[in-house]
Amino acid sequence: MSMLAEVVELVIGVDTHTDTHTAAVVVAATGALVETVTVSADPEGYQSLLAVAERHRGLRAFAVEGAGGYGAGLTRHLAAAGEVVVELDRPARPARRGGRRSDPLDAERAARDALARTRLAAPKTGPQRGALQALLTARRSAVDAATDAGRQLRALVVTAPEAVRARFRGHRSTRAQLAIAAGLRPTTCSGDVEVVTTLTVLRGLARRVRALEAEATDHEKAIRTVVAAWHPNLLELPGIGPINAAVVLTAWSYPGRCRDEAAFAMLAGAAPIPASSGRTVRYRLNRSGNRQLNRALHSIALSRQRYHQPTRDYTNRRRSQGKTDREIRRCLKRYIARQLYRQLEPLGGVDEP
Repeated sequence: MSMLAEVVELVIGVDTHTDTHTAAVVVAATGALVETVTVSADPEGYQSLLAVAERHRGLRAFAVEGAGGYGAGLTRHLAAAGEVVVELDRPARPARRGGRRSDPLDAERAARDALARTRLAAPKTGPQRGALQALLTARRSAVDAATDAGRQLRALVVTAPEAVRARFRGHRSTRAQLAIAAGLRPTTCSGDVEVVTTLTVLRGLARRVRALEAEATDHEKAIRTVVAAWHPNLLELPGIGPINAAVVLTAWSYPGRCRDEAAFAMLAGAAPIPASSGRTVRYRLNRSGNRQLNRALHSIALSRQRYHQPTRDYTNRRRSQGKTDREIRRCLKRYIARQLYRQLEPLGGVDEP
């Protein structure tokens, strides 16, 4: 596979920050630093950076650190202008005592790092993907906050005065306790300040949980609408609901971002890692990749093992061959990654396990 240095003549490394971006223009053939510039992190600054690039003739590519974070605005601007953009993880910074660092040096390192790579990541872009990412983030926050509030309510019931605990006795489930707490009327109680305060807090926690759950439900409906408009075929696959479909779409982003289904499986952390030695042939768990995508594949696999008859038959067959349940799930996740990739890419075509 060709390195970036064999494809372009200039690489512009960009070190991104909240208010400013620093760029370094490096010649691909010689590695010489031509120019360094710092621009503001706004449309005017992005246009200034393009003007700097125009001064240096030749095929060029931008290597942007943090293209999904501080560099998201710049990445969108460059993509709209038809520029080639590659995404770099922020590298490990050198020790302050033994190595120099500054924004210009970091930008230069980004350009040289991109030149040395044979496999470059394309940044995730697209309006649908951006909408799903925002909705997933908001929903995840609401679900986590509701879970925390529910735990706090249960813990407070355990330590509450007997006059309060008596109202919850015999109701052990969280849903039952939430229903009781939401209907509490602290003002009708005695003047005991601890009892009144505890009841007030319990009611507030229960109402907070219900509000957060309603918010999460609204986000899920919006997610389903975007997924159905973008890739409704995903929702037709067994075991895939709107949340898992949204996670898959935000990681995949657009056709061609992953060069093949093996790369998509590696992105999902579902590609087995060879760990053979001597006469032993084995593979170990892949703990890298996008962990949210890996979690979605795991959820899909569990759902299919429970409700999808072809997958249940496959599980029984592999179990009879001596595979453990964990190994079978790994095989299923690898198959699901292949199926999703073929469903999303123009090639099409899916098969059964």
